[in-house]
Parts: sequence; structure tokens; C-alpha cells
Amino acid sequence: MEASAPEVVGAPRAPQQELPVDVTIVANDIGPVGGMERVLAELIAGLQRLGHRVTVIARTYDAQPLPGVTFHRVRGPRGPTLIAYPWFLVAASLAVRRFRRGVVQATGAIVLNRVDVIAVHYCHQIGPANPSRATHAYRLHAKLLTVMNRTLERWCYNARASATFVCVSDGVAEEINRYFPGLESVTRIHNGVDTRKFAPGLRAEDSAEMRERLGIDPERLVALFVGSEWHGKGLGQLLSAIAQAKRWELVVAGRGDRERYEALASSLAIANRVHWVGVARDMQLLYALADAFVLPSEYETFSLVTFEAAASGVPIIATPVSGVRELVEDSRNGFIVSQEPAVIANRLERLAADEELRTRLGRAARESALRFSWESTVRSHHELYQRLAPAVSA
Repeated sequence: MEASAPEVVGAPRAPQQELPVDVTIVANDIGPVGGMERVLAELIAGLQRLGHRVTVIARTYDAQPLPGVTFHRVRGPRGPTLIAYPWFLVAASLAVRRFRRGVVQATGAIVLNRVDVIAVHYCHQIGPANPSRATHAYRLHAKLLTVMNRTLERWCYNARASATFVCVSDGVAEEINRYFPGLESVTRIHNGVDTRKFAPGLRAEDSAEMRERLGIDPERLVALFVGSEWHGKGLGQLLSAIAQAKRWELVVAGRGDRERYEALASSLAIANRVHWVGVARDMQLLYALADAFVLPSEYETFSLVTFEAAASGVPIIATPVSGVRELVEDSRNGFIVSQEPAVIANRLERLAADEELRTRLGRAARESALRFSWESTVRSHHELYQRLAPAVSA
């Protein structure tokens, strides 16, 4: 099976050599659902378009076959993560030993082999491991997983200190430099966003049909929330804000403890104003539906969905987490907020009262997102691989 790739900003410039090189990408999952999964799919596709031969080693790879892209499946359990992670660590390491070709890039601390590039989408030394459900078993699993993640990450990164560590945002680069000061090369290549796929005014008719299907009156305003791990991403605070912002409906996309949050919405008397759509593959339709995108998260590394919403011309209301800090300028293309429900509600009410403000912020959000194209992201990775290839083949 064969696949595709994204583009990145800010990597060092390579020599003028443009010959394609062999690249091996190692990851847990790659495909159209999930931020990191979509980033990797775009990267692989972009590298293929530039002529690189790409070997993909992953548990799942949901992408259209492409010439020059070879997929080797790592078989094993998907969960619980306490079992799936060490299983993949061993199984993928054996696959890398057998199938590696050219420059090898691992997505985090997921193999024991020598690799040339480690793509850092998340720093476990600081990032919280939020339980997906509020039960004692899930909390215990999250605590044990945090210990395992941090221990293996420290061992892997310190043992591979000579690799090039590519961080997806300025914030992640700062975290890696803080917790791993002995690394030889830490750089930053932003994730990209498809500014053609995610653009204002696309699929308005489909959006109107979805609004009707969800039972949302055409005159009502729609706030969109996208993400999993709902506790850490602030869905509870957002529901409380919606209870105060009377003119807004809320559409929730993603996977989480729906029963718990439906109960919270009912207790806030807003159950009829909250619409649950689950995991969505057709994200541009949801952005076209929205009058505001709200993500009051306590921690992010890049937040691809925020960039997609901005590219779609949707005003952003978000906490100042990594990635968001590099995109959103308060009151110019959105609002930077705390997780306090009253603060979020205040910004929603300001947008509800001023259509011109919504238009201006949405237009500015689109302009800001244009700086983060996939073309730039892929080109930066291409140049990095070109620079590393001579040493790898020596």
C-alpha cells in the first residue's frame, strides 16, 4: 500500500541539490482523522510529489496508494495504551531494522533503533495525560501511562541525542530544550494547513443542510468545538460559557465521555443547544457551519484544528497554548481567553452583538493561516532530508 505528505515552516536551508532521497517514516497511525495522523498523511503525500521514495512503518495507514510509497504494517493491539505502547515499541523496532531505507524519521519515542530525525508532536515531560473517562480505573491508567511515557521518552531522547529533533511549534521546541538540554540539534518546522481545502464560503449548501439536520435555526449562531480528551481541552468550561451566552448553539466534534458531558449540559439546561456529531472526517463542512471556533484547552502542542478553522475564515476563541500563540493575536483575528466560563461567554456575546466584528476577525484569521501552508512545511522537511542524506548513506 502507498501514501502521501505535508509541508513545514522554519527548517534550515539545504544545499541546492534537488535529487530525491529515500525516507522512512515511523508512526503509530496515519490517516484523515486526528491532528498528528493528518499531518503525517500530508507529509508523506508531499514528499511523494517531490519525488522521494517513502517507506511507511505504522500500525495503520489510511491513505490512497501512491507510487513510490511502501507501507509495512506493524500488527498489535490498539489498546489499552499501557499494553499497546510497549508492544509497538518492540514490534516497530524490529520492522525498522528490517525495512529501513535512507533517512529514518520516528514520530516521538516509539522505536529503540538509531534514527536520524525525531518528530516531536508532544512533550510528555510537561503534557498532561488526561483520562478519557472520570472513573478510578481510567484515572489510574492515565497516571501509569504518564510515568511510562515520561520514562521512555527520557531514555529514548537522551540515547538519541545526536538525532535532529523537529518540533511542531515554538512552544514544543522550548519544552524540549528545557527538559533535554543535551540534545545536539533542535529545530522547529510548523505543521501546515490546507488553505485550499479549508477556505471561507466553501460548501455553504451542505452546511445549511447540516444545520437543518441538527435542528439549528438559521438565525442562531454556532460555536464549534473539535477535539478528544474533553477534560483537558476545556469542554466543561465551554458548556458553562454556552449556558451564559444565550444566542449561541454549540456543535461538539470528536471522541470523549459523551454521557458525562451530556449530563453536564442537561444540568446547565442547555441540552437542546448542544449538538454531538462524533468523529468527523469532513471537517471543512463543520468549519463552514461555524460562526466561531472555541478551544479553551489547558495544553496543546500545535492544535491543527485551530489553524484549519482560521483558514476557513472562522473567528478563534482560544487559550494561549502552543501553536495558538503563534497564530492568534487578541482582538485582531480572534480572542485569547482564560478557561474561565464568564470570560469565554463575554467574547461570544461580543461576537453575537457585532456581525461586522465576526467578519473582520474571520478575514484576519484567514490571512494569518495563509502563512502556514503545507507547501512550506513539506519543503522544509525536504531540505532537512537533503542535508542529512549524505551522512546517512556514508
